[in-house]
Amino acid sequence: MIQVDNLGKRYGKQVLFEGIGFKVNRRERVGVVGRNGHGKTTLFRILAGREEADEGTVSVPRNYRVGYVEQQLDFADPTVLGEAARGLRSEARDQMWRVEKILAGLGFSAADLSKSPWELSGGFQVRLNLTKVLLADFDMLLLDEPNNYLDITSIRWLERFLNAWPGELMLITHDRGFMDRVVTHTLAIHRRRIRKIEGSTGKLYAQIAVEEETYEKTRINEERRRKEIEGFIAKFRASAQLQGLVESRKKTLAKMDRKEKLEAIKTLEFDFAYRPYHGKYVLNAEGLTFGYEKDRPLIRDFGLCIGSRDRVFVVGPNGRGKTTLLKLLAGALRPDGGSVTSPVAVVPGYFEQTNVQTLIQRNTVLDEIQSADAGVEPGRARFLAGLMMFEGDDALKKISVLSGGEKSRVLLGRLIAAPANLLLLDEPTNHLDLESSDALMAAIDAFPGAVVMVTHDEMFLHALAERLIIFQEGSITVFEGSYERFLERVGWSGEEERSKPSASSEPAAVPDGPSIPAPLPPSRKEVRKLRSEVVAEKSRALRPLEHRIAALEKKAEKAEADLTRMNKEIVEASQARNGARIADLSKSLHQRKKDVDACLEELEPLLAEHEVKKAAFDQRLAELDLEG
Repeated sequence: MIQVDNLGKRYGKQVLFEGIGFKVNRRERVGVVGRNGHGKTTLFRILAGREEADEGTVSVPRNYRVGYVEQQLDFADPTVLGEAARGLRSEARDQMWRVEKILAGLGFSAADLSKSPWELSGGFQVRLNLTKVLLADFDMLLLDEPNNYLDITSIRWLERFLNAWPGELMLITHDRGFMDRVVTHTLAIHRRRIRKIEGSTGKLYAQIAVEEETYEKTRINEERRRKEIEGFIAKFRASAQLQGLVESRKKTLAKMDRKEKLEAIKTLEFDFAYRPYHGKYVLNAEGLTFGYEKDRPLIRDFGLCIGSRDRVFVVGPNGRGKTTLLKLLAGALRPDGGSVTSPVAVVPGYFEQTNVQTLIQRNTVLDEIQSADAGVEPGRARFLAGLMMFEGDDALKKISVLSGGEKSRVLLGRLIAAPANLLLLDEPTNHLDLESSDALMAAIDAFPGAVVMVTHDEMFLHALAERLIIFQEGSITVFEGSYERFLERVGWSGEEERSKPSASSEPAAVPDGPSIPAPLPPSRKEVRKLRSEVVAEKSRALRPLEHRIAALEKKAEKAEADLTRMNKEIVEASQARNGARIADLSKSLHQRKKDVDACLEELEPLLAEHEVKKAAFDQRLAELDLEG
């Protein structure tokens, strides 16, 4: 558990937050939301002890361990399996099956386990760091965009893992659906303050919207009232007869606090320009074949016809060819076989993260947006730059000084600047915050043309997908229907396999002792048996405590009711001036207070003991659920 009091952090003149305070209580899973640049990651780094706050305190119980996924790479073992096993605590060094299970869940293949960590791609290196944190049995996890480098099946596995996590959790993610399915509470960094509620992101944002609307209405009413009072004072200041009223109004005015108008919060806005098109189809792919290596095609004999209003989503594990397929459809790659054709009137708009390399470093943001379409006038370019949060002089920044996220926003600005009737989008939500992702979803939904989009975000899939291109089991199939229907009828074939540890002959590392074979993980039947035994043991251990706690609570409740009644009777006796009755009631009242204090004194350690024992049993059960 963590307690934050009066915390503040600023960089130069930019204040991220000030005077904030909150608690993360036992078993809470807290989703942290807020605009990009408002301090979410900085807050995590402060909680993890990686950065100092300017003021305030973070209180952590003794021996309470906080896990944070480092972006810095520090690999010491020659193999991926060995490096991941470094995350195990010393007493768990024989549990190599757990290491394999989590690696498999995060998308590592059996062949990856013997590789050097330095051979992995950047995304898989971050996954390896995440694996070590998940294995270390921390009391609290701080996860900052953990699904950024995960494919859809790994994200679904991580969701199940986190829902079974027995400790506390704080999570930052742009995937609203993922967050809402995992967290119990939502915490917002909003206007440099903290707001925390029990419930989902939707509930929090709805509450903030209501409160800010109420504040603004109150501010307007008070401003109107202030002007009325000032007008009265100015009008009758010289009137001797009304001096009393004038002075009264002055006092009222002095007591009125002036509410400041809420500052407008910058956000990305999307409005894709549409090029009118009246045909039935916008694209046709026939016999599409492509491979980066000879005789090993990544895509083989694939065909698809896309209608002028279709919403087609491309999904599947990483490394199977989703981005390659989109490049082929966009004409950025030439196929080895087959063809991609479109009517002359079809104008595609293509977004792909690696296209930041096509931005000219010496150009400004405005230059790049104007270059997207010859018809974009300077005023329109300025407007579009503002939509992408490049306002004023920011629109004149050189591409060379922009961050990766800012360059991604320039690409989005170029996309919305050029009218199109077919959007080809490759994971456009990367680098977007939650609010911007919501705005993008609404804009795609409103776009009159066709959309083909690669994504791992299940919220987009549930909300928008009408057809799916599925990469799994070494093949590409087109599913005609929604994502929900796909999950019901087909589902992800790798999920069951990812819930099981991969086979390995690697011996478990045992400190200061000889190597022994790694124990095989328990079977499903054994897990069910073990679970039944733990449930029975839990019941035997907790039932006596629960009976005693219930009895003490009932006794304290009755004593409290007696105290309320006696206090009322003392008031009545005082009104009747009955001294003897008051004396008797006072003695009884004193005894009842002693009874309540005694109950509470006995109850407190029992509740603490019950909580500790219950948490231990819940953790054992959660681990067994993961094994099953």
